[in-house]
Amino acid sequence: MNEADLKPAADRLPYQGLPARRLAEGFDLLKGFKVIDLTTSVAGPVCTLLLADMGAEVIKVERRETGDDARSWGPPFLHGDSLWFLSVNRNKKSISLDYSKAAGLAVLHDFVRTADIVVVNQPSRIAKKLGTDADTLTALKPDLIYVSITGFGVHGDRSDQTCYDLVAEGYSGIMDITGELDGDPQKIGAPAADMLAGQDAAFAAVTALLARNRTGSGRVIDIALVDSMTRFLMCRIVPYMGSGEVPRRSAGKDSVIAIYQTFQTADQPLTLGLGNDGIWRRFWDVIGQPMIARDPRYQSNADRRALRAEIVALIEPILKQRSCAHWLTLFRQARIPAGPINRIDQVVDDLHLQERGLFYRLLDGDIDIPQVGTGIMIDGRSNSPRSAPPELGQHTAELLNEVLQYDRETVQRLLAENVI
Repeated sequence: MNEADLKPAADRLPYQGLPARRLAEGFDLLKGFKVIDLTTSVAGPVCTLLLADMGAEVIKVERRETGDDARSWGPPFLHGDSLWFLSVNRNKKSISLDYSKAAGLAVLHDFVRTADIVVVNQPSRIAKKLGTDADTLTALKPDLIYVSITGFGVHGDRSDQTCYDLVAEGYSGIMDITGELDGDPQKIGAPAADMLAGQDAAFAAVTALLARNRTGSGRVIDIALVDSMTRFLMCRIVPYMGSGEVPRRSAGKDSVIAIYQTFQTADQPLTLGLGNDGIWRRFWDVIGQPMIARDPRYQSNADRRALRAEIVALIEPILKQRSCAHWLTLFRQARIPAGPINRIDQVVDDLHLQERGLFYRLLDGDIDIPQVGTGIMIDGRSNSPRSAPPELGQHTAELLNEVLQYDRETVQRLLAENVI
């Protein structure tokens, strides 16, 4: 039993009550493939986390003294480690390497020759300067899958601009349609552009691997945060392009579905989506107003959109009469899409999500940290961690010896030259 298990519940950190998972084999769909991760922050590490979670061997190459930028992102910290870093770096091995030096670049290139995929998040000018650009690395290994993740892509007028998630969200249009009608534009409450770009990069890398199995050829993949975030808005952008109607901020109360928003109940708000005629009729039956469903003015979604404000005014006072739990019970029974608006602590406490392996406590010797799972079930089971997020340079000697088969004298020379 871990020491934290003996603490009174009130004294525990939130993760210390989660289901515990020790290291196991985990998913092995990409077992045998090797990934060199030259990225930092969030988007690139998300990409390589997904590849690692699916079984790939990921070698995380970090700066000698500071490592991944996210290692310093805090507070909050846990056991001296950034929780942001811990969230996206399990199942990887870390090597500290200064490849701005010729000797370090030679080591990196040796690793590239062993790899199937290389992931970078440097603007093309910087990558070329450092010897990590696509032309250089694919010349070393022609069947390499080279994945670049940048703010704006590797070509064009903006290719050299630096970018963070916040900047990408602003460019994409998502901030302009998020928030109150008369309020300021708002960033999404998570690094959405980073997460989407990381997922796109992982997806593209795996499809390139499949193509390589057929053709024998590598690929150069160009992922841009702004592209990924903008594609996220396709269901708002295409209607604009085909209608000329520019979407505006509406506090989430404007949708192609007539009634698709939050409502206040007697205690807590809930979400409600009346997405088709059957749901529309069942809703009014459940709340005791079946005649409204038969009103000829409300017979199609287009009709209801035209009279949205009028319908919302009918629904609001009814839902305020009873509690959120009361309505959600009735709506669940009647198959009406609705749900609570959970705080993060309530999400983590959700037993259904815990049972699906989404939240757990990773235990490995003295390591005891919170994790969010892969979020994918395969053959009826969730994933298991193969290793905890690494300490900076934790696997340097191991990787030089086992992957590159460097002898002791070579490793000592690299140490003396401050390359590793």
